[in-house]
Amino acid sequence: MWAQRMMWIAWPAFLVAGMLEMLVFAMVDPQDLHWFGQPLEMSRQGIYTLGFFAFWIMTMASSALTTLLAMSPFEVNRCPLPSDGRPDGCPKQGDCC
Repeated sequence: MWAQRMMWIAWPAFLVAGMLEMLVFAMVDPQDLHWFGQPLEMSRQGIYTLGFFAFWIMTMASSALTTLLAMSPFEVNRCPLPSDGRPDGCPKQGDCC
């Protein structure tokens, strides 16, 4: 189930990051970018790569938050272990959860 949810997060974020990359760098020349008043000492390809990964991380965080908020309280709070396989002292000892 976790792997499936990861794909729900990663692939849409990848596609959106690619679109953002195209939109942003269609209007911004990477050689004109400055960081704290200093020009970036990277190649265009390096800036494109860092930009893509920054966009991907931000859109994955957004998708992950959306996926988490779409889950029911039961899904968030349920224990993945069967009731007889839970360790001693586990607060979810009964079958109620």
